[in-house]
Amino acid sequence: MEGGTEAFPDLGRHCQHSDCHLLDFLPFTCGACHKVFCLDHRSYKSHDCPKSQLTSRKVVVCEICSTAIETTGSDGVDEKSILEKHEKSGDCDPKKKKKPTCSVRRCKEILTFSNTTTCKHCQIKFCLKHRFPADHACKQKISSPSPLLKDGREANNKFLLALALRNAKECGNKIRASTSPPPTPSVKAH
Repeated sequence: MEGGTEAFPDLGRHCQHSDCHLLDFLPFTCGACHKVFCLDHRSYKSHDCPKSQLTSRKVVVCEICSTAIETTGSDGVDEKSILEKHEKSGDCDPKKKKKPTCSVRRCKEILTFSNTTTCKHCQIKFCLKHRFPADHACKQKISSPSPLLKDGREANNKFLLALALRNAKECGNKIRASTSPPPTPSVKAH
C-alpha cells in the first residue's frame, strides 16, 4: 500500500500496523524494525516491535557501590561479566553505596548539598521539610524563649520605635547637599 492521494501520490505514508493502515502525512519510522507508523503506533510497545530489545537502553546496578552500568551495546555479554569488569576497573567504591538520608523516621529524602540543614539544638542533619525542631521531635527542646524576647513588651517597643522613625518627618526627606556646582543663569546671545 503506497501513500498519498490521487492529486499528490508521493505525499504521506500508510501506517504499517496490521490493524491501522491510516494515511499519515507526518509518519514515523521505527528505529528498530524500520517500518512506518502513525502517531498512535510509533512507540515500540504500541506496534509490538520484534526488534525493540536491540535498541532499548538496559542498565545493571552494582550491588557494591549502587552505580548504574549501561549494557545497551553489549550484545551477548552476560550481566555477571559486566559487573566483574566494573569491579576490576577501580570505579567500584563501596563508600558510594550509602547516601545519607534524613534522620526523621520514614523520611527517605536523600541529603544533598542544597537540601540539608543541621538543627541548632540537637546538631543532627535533616532535609528541608524537617528542619524545624517541631518537625523532627528535637530532643533538646528550647526550655525558655530567647532572652531578647522574654518580655513581649520589649519586642513591641522595638516595633513601635521603628514605626516612629519611619513616620518621622526627617526620614527620607532630607535634602542632600549636592556636589555639583549651582546652576548658572543662561544668557542668550543675539
